[in-house]
Amino acid sequence: MKQKTLLATAIAAALLLQTWSIAAQDAAPAADQSKAKSLDTVTVTGSRIRSVDVETSQPIFTMDRQAIQATGLTNVNDILARMPSAGTPDLTPQDTLASGTDVGGRYVNIRNLGSTRTLVLVNGRRWSTTLGGLTDLSTIPTSMIERIEVLKDGASSVYGADAIGGVVNIITRDRFEGSEVNAYYGQNEKGDGQQKNIDFTWGHNTGKNSLILGASYQDTKPMWNRDREETRYANSPRHIDDSLGGGPWGRVTNPADGQDYILNRGGNSANFADYHPFTGAPSDLYNTQGDMTFRAGTKLKNLFLQDRYKLTDNITLRGSASYSVRDTSSQLSGYPLQTGNTGLTIDPNNAYNPFPGEQTSFYRRTIEQPRVTWAKSKLAHVDIGAEGFFNFLGHEWNWDATYTYSQTKARQVSSGNFYLPNAQKALGPTTIVDGQVACASAADRAAGCVPWNILAGPGGTPASVWNYINYTGTARQVSKTDDFSANLTGGLFDLPAGTVSIAGGIEHRGEKGSFRPDPMDSAGLTTNLASDPTSGSYVVNEAYLELDVPLLRDLPGAQELGVNVASRYSHYSNFGSTTNNKYSFRWRPFEDLLVRGTYAEGFRAPTINDLYAGSGQSFETFLDPCDSVYGARAGNATVAARCAAAGVPANYRQIDNGTGQPITNNTGGQTATPFISGSNANLKPETSITRTLGFVYSPHYVSGLDFTVDYYNIYVKNIITSVTASSILNYCYLQNDTSFCDRFNRGADGVITNLNESLSNLGTLKTEGYDVGIHYRLPQTRFGTFRIASDSTYLTKYETVSGPGAPAVNAVGFMSDGIGGLNAGINGLYRLRSNMQLDWDYKEFGASWTVRYFSGLKDSCYTATVECNMPDYVAPGLVGVGVSRKGSLAFNDAQFRYTAPWKGVFTVGVNNVFNKKGPYYYNVTNFGSGSPPYNPSFDIDRYFYVSYNQKF
Repeated sequence: MKQKTLLATAIAAALLLQTWSIAAQDAAPAADQSKAKSLDTVTVTGSRIRSVDVETSQPIFTMDRQAIQATGLTNVNDILARMPSAGTPDLTPQDTLASGTDVGGRYVNIRNLGSTRTLVLVNGRRWSTTLGGLTDLSTIPTSMIERIEVLKDGASSVYGADAIGGVVNIITRDRFEGSEVNAYYGQNEKGDGQQKNIDFTWGHNTGKNSLILGASYQDTKPMWNRDREETRYANSPRHIDDSLGGGPWGRVTNPADGQDYILNRGGNSANFADYHPFTGAPSDLYNTQGDMTFRAGTKLKNLFLQDRYKLTDNITLRGSASYSVRDTSSQLSGYPLQTGNTGLTIDPNNAYNPFPGEQTSFYRRTIEQPRVTWAKSKLAHVDIGAEGFFNFLGHEWNWDATYTYSQTKARQVSSGNFYLPNAQKALGPTTIVDGQVACASAADRAAGCVPWNILAGPGGTPASVWNYINYTGTARQVSKTDDFSANLTGGLFDLPAGTVSIAGGIEHRGEKGSFRPDPMDSAGLTTNLASDPTSGSYVVNEAYLELDVPLLRDLPGAQELGVNVASRYSHYSNFGSTTNNKYSFRWRPFEDLLVRGTYAEGFRAPTINDLYAGSGQSFETFLDPCDSVYGARAGNATVAARCAAAGVPANYRQIDNGTGQPITNNTGGQTATPFISGSNANLKPETSITRTLGFVYSPHYVSGLDFTVDYYNIYVKNIITSVTASSILNYCYLQNDTSFCDRFNRGADGVITNLNESLSNLGTLKTEGYDVGIHYRLPQTRFGTFRIASDSTYLTKYETVSGPGAPAVNAVGFMSDGIGGLNAGINGLYRLRSNMQLDWDYKEFGASWTVRYFSGLKDSCYTATVECNMPDYVAPGLVGVGVSRKGSLAFNDAQFRYTAPWKGVFTVGVNNVFNKKGPYYYNVTNFGSGSPPYNPSFDIDRYFYVSYNQKF
């Protein structure tokens, strides 16, 4: 009913605007009617006012179809990730340990502010988002893209929530005649990561109608950690014996002396004489990386339909529909099954217990049952509307009204986990039935119980046991958006410098969604991470006005001077209202130079997950400041006193769940008990202020040459964050903020037994820097046409204050693993990041050479004395005392094109021509992503691709 009401409202609004337009035209002079048909004006991202000038007061980065194809990439997010101002997305296919139905999607992160603070539009309208506020760019087929505009500026006054870091506006093809087929194949030099892509586009135009249909299929094969030296080990090939996990050989605790013992390979699991003391030696551990995917495999199918029908000379009906299906698969190593994280024990009367009569604790990595996660996500997106123009007050006016409906359904299936009640029965008391060891309970035997010799080692567990204890869980997620919007823009009156223009509009948007975890997982009855159901909704009503005033024109020192003011009022059903304003100016002191600047207020509304998600679990990697060797306690008497006052023993050592042994370096270890994270229905929106100032210089004496320099300064406060375990502990012991000490508990031995990372509005973030661009299209020569493009971002500040009393931490030039919980993801905060491209075309031939440059980063030392070339460097709040400086890196890409006489275009290319390898960053491992310490921003290998394009 609600959708029908909104649709009726959209139609009524269109009819009302049409009536107004006819009346206005009847009242206007006939001479002005012809002016109303001008198509010279365009709408540029960041403003709703149509203008003939595409150079605005806001910094915009544009990629056309030719530039997109020159990258040799087929995913929008991969293309945008090449921008110097882009950071690593919150979630990538290489986040092996990430959970949830968003895994496998492709996201974008502008200014390193996070993917949820980057607004994604398609043709100026919001695209579908998940419950967590992420927009999957893989659902937009590249074959339908005409260009991509990236506004590197706050734009909440025009578009509403989420436009803090920037706005990505994907403009699809408007008119297309004929057919086009693209076929693409690429793979890494190692022979893996193959990507196959084929798409088809068909279009037909008549005098009144323009119809475009696109279909695409993409198959990206997984990559495995075991296939490369760079990814084969958790702490790089330089430290192959460190951070290994517990092995598949049975490990037990002797009740008599509390010592851990491990089974000799090939020994008898029930004979204690076949065990030896466990010391954590590499021979008793296991490299779990070999069982894990480095990058998830995906299959993606897209359909896209767009139609425009010219109803009258000044009214056009339009609509589009998109449907995509994404399948993703990733694998983790077998579950680290142990008494400490499951409560399971070997019963005193179990025939396979090496300590008969004793309740025996154990550890066993179940490598025979790797944990595999499949996810299927389906997106349906439909928008219908009308647009037109009319003459009013002697000026052209444009209007549009649109109704949009989006729905995303996702299903996630997880295997390789165990049903704990059955596992305990299989480890329970046994008896002899028909000469065979059997479960003691007849009722359990009737239900399929089979005794489990869990200490038998790899291959020692029969299929009947796995079938009895295995559990495959299914989780489902649904998110829906109903959005009605209407906009009106036109000229009010003329000044000597030009026309005063105005734009205004309204929007009514409803967001709702739910997540239903598997009931057994949710109840904590399996080894899968437990989480509670999520369900919620909110409604937002918005209205905005934008005014553009040209003040001076064609005067000495002011060839152009104008200002633009915009304001948007938003009322949310869950937290109330907010008003955000934006002020910008443009000044052209002489014809060759444009000076521009903006001041913009912005906000990010809490997502449905932020507000209504149930609690969840995670086994997080952290460094306990009370550890007596590697924690802050070791060198800080004040921290040591606080730890002692909290009852932490003086010789306390933090245990790494992966090895069961004390941590061996200052990267910490993984918790043995799950930490809790959760939502907060009382969250307020994040707010921001963005300032920019820059210039565009286009010397008239050098045709085709443009210089751009833009300074940006962004301040975000009330950040919605879960606060990492390390941050909570540091606030308590280093900052002495007792409010954070209430978020966790310790046992008498000092071990943290629980910790709460629930969301709150906490902390601030400031970032500033410069964007520099040089673009030059050289005059045509007898050797062809050359184009040079250079785009760079120079970062001067990325300063976070993660909580009350916490120091301001400037992370520029560091490899950061989340920056105190304020920005999810692994980010290299490069001081300088730059792309330079040389492009050449000559008749039917073309070629491109691209250089991607990343400046060096400071990283955690491996230990205080190992891989620590700056041992005395102090980086408070980041990596402690001592850092390792890693050098800069440049990747080179090459592409060659040939256009055949039959309109077929052959393309061959190599990305990372010289097969450059990045350094190992040990701060990556702190994030706990499950990935080896290889920077996800860097190419992992040389990559070859070929493609063929045929137009009919």
